[in-house]
Amino acid sequence: MGRAAAVLRPRVAAFVALAAVIGLYYAFHESLWNESLWWDIAFMAVLLIPAVFGLVYLALPLWRLPTTWLLVATAVSVVLAVVLQLSDAVILSGFAKLAGATAVAWLFLRYFEDASWVLLVACIVPWVDAYSVWRGPTHHIVHHRRHVFTTLSFAFPVPGENGAANLGLPDLLFFALFLGAAARFRLRVRLTWLALTASFGGTISLATAFDVGGLPALPLLSLGFLLPNADLLWRSVRRARPAGATTE
Repeated sequence: MGRAAAVLRPRVAAFVALAAVIGLYYAFHESLWNESLWWDIAFMAVLLIPAVFGLVYLALPLWRLPTTWLLVATAVSVVLAVVLQLSDAVILSGFAKLAGATAVAWLFLRYFEDASWVLLVACIVPWVDAYSVWRGPTHHIVHHRRHVFTTLSFAFPVPGENGAANLGLPDLLFFALFLGAAARFRLRVRLTWLALTASFGGTISLATAFDVGGLPALPLLSLGFLLPNADLLWRSVRRARPAGATTE
């Protein structure tokens, strides 16, 4: 128990320090420099997005919490997100959404018996997300119910402006799911985190370059999980084959 506490203590200190820096940025971002569009995108991709999802990385050992505790964390986060949103504390509500999505993801992780299951999810969800964003419900919400999308998303404010880039709650959930899976199934956790965060910056950059209102984030996010772990996932698939199965 003492050894576990000694390991977690630096992580907790880093979490608190990072949360304080992010909080200051969110509170005063409109008073900061105002650069060109691509400088803003670079700032978000290289600094802001990794900083926010650094909180998830630092909290990663919590995926092992008992199911009851994760259920409590989910319920508390949802209630806080709703109350804060209704109180116009939008920034704090966003981080409650992030905590809730992360807790839900780590609850789902309980039901994945093998890394090959996560591989299957990573191969399916990009197609579902792409359809939803281009033709399905997400497309309708973004273009006709913008306030709903804002409510059900997490904002990354642009420095020196009132605007923000947004990621939907499913994007937050699958980020935590893929990162948690990397930890649970002994994949490359740090490289996975780096690739997952880079995928969001890549999606924002592509959406800006092609001047579209929004792109599905899960295709690149899934690649961010698959590419760093391709060989390990392949071994997992081979181990998961039924006994007696042969290869042509």
